[in-house]
Amino acid sequence: MSRYYNMCNKNIGRPVCIRTKDGHEHRGVIRRVSTSHVFLEPMPSNLGGYGYGFWGVGPGFGWGVAFGAIATLAFLPFFFW
Repeated sequence: MSRYYNMCNKNIGRPVCIRTKDGHEHRGVIRRVSTSHVFLEPMPSNLGGYGYGFWGVGPGFGWGVAFGAIATLAFLPFFFW
């Protein structure tokens, strides 16, 4: 768990793809890291110019993923999203 904590803490603001042990996949930008969770902000969606983004959403919006539930963590290139 401390490995994921250190990786996430050093990369706040970077887009990631997290797959949990139960098979769920979470994509977002790391916004905050606590001792037990990494908090992601959803990445904007812009499919063909039509989509719903999360621009202008206030602080604290997003979800937390527990470090103990993480199976894999991959950093995404900025052009991917």
